[in-house]
Amino acid sequence: MGSVIRLLAEDGPAFGQALLLTWKLTALSFVAGFALGLVVTVARLLPLRPLRFVLTAYVEVFRNIPSVALLIFIVFALPDLQVLIDYEPSVILTLALVCSAFTADYLRTGINTVGRGQVEAARSLGMRPLAIVTSVLLPQALRSVVQPMTSLLIALMLSTSLASQVPLPGRELTALVAKIANDSAAGISAFAVAAAMYLASGLLIAWAGALLEKKVRILR
Repeated sequence: MGSVIRLLAEDGPAFGQALLLTWKLTALSFVAGFALGLVVTVARLLPLRPLRFVLTAYVEVFRNIPSVALLIFIVFALPDLQVLIDYEPSVILTLALVCSAFTADYLRTGINTVGRGQVEAARSLGMRPLAIVTSVLLPQALRSVVQPMTSLLIALMLSTSLASQVPLPGRELTALVAKIANDSAAGISAFAVAAAMYLASGLLIAWAGALLEKKVRILR
């Protein structure tokens, strides 16, 4: 315990900055991934079979590819194709692509919980397919996937440790722990502090998600 206190006294500001960077990467990648996943979900429901095939392949690829492999491709392979992306945007893009695939998958599951009678009723009123998706299906699907989306956000927060694999201007929690472990004998204490911060962040997200689910859940 004394070693942890000494570590916080010496490197407390660094841990605070690392935690803020972790939260920043989480928020940016989740917002971008959620928005992209929403677009993919809507597009997959349109009566265009070739588009549905391409987007289904997109979801399956980014849902099953290892995040670190995707990051390596973006950072080291894309420059060979004359596509240069800075390190921090590369991490955000990696996480956003993975997040979008899982978001599209969860939203599709949520849409499947909507009674088909509601779709038929909307059609009988003369609503177009896109209007049915955006006005009938998506609002209910979003309310039914709060819990899996909360779990996805927690997983995304933990996956920001990918940033330790590239030389970002700042250090997120995992990169900071690696630096402290290399520079001193306080590696175990640094890991304990970082683990506590990850745990506290995950519990905070889970608590907020539970409140949101309680507020918007559909009683069936």
